[in-house]
Amino acid sequence: MLFFSFFKTLVGKEVAVELKNDVVLTGTLHSVDQYLNIKLTNVKVVNENKYPQLTALKNCFIRGSVVRYVQINPNDVDTELLEDATRKENSPVTAGDDKR
Repeated sequence: MLFFSFFKTLVGKEVAVELKNDVVLTGTLHSVDQYLNIKLTNVKVVNENKYPQLTALKNCFIRGSVVRYVQINPNDVDTELLEDATRKENSPVTAGDDKR
């Protein structure tokens, strides 16, 4: 759930998504769901010569299971929020905090 929450904070930011078939797409992150499926707008293909069939692509939906990497601008990362979320997720469960 941490990654889902993190990616939701990046909506509207520029990202590069590398797929398992080596295609790299850049665009604006429009949405992400709990399966880490990604919707990009203003899509551009990084290697247009190798994938000319993708040059007309403007918007796309990417299934989360085919994503290898998502590259983001370091300036777009709220490290304090990410650190706090990580601490909360990894904190020990107390008697009154049963999350089951």
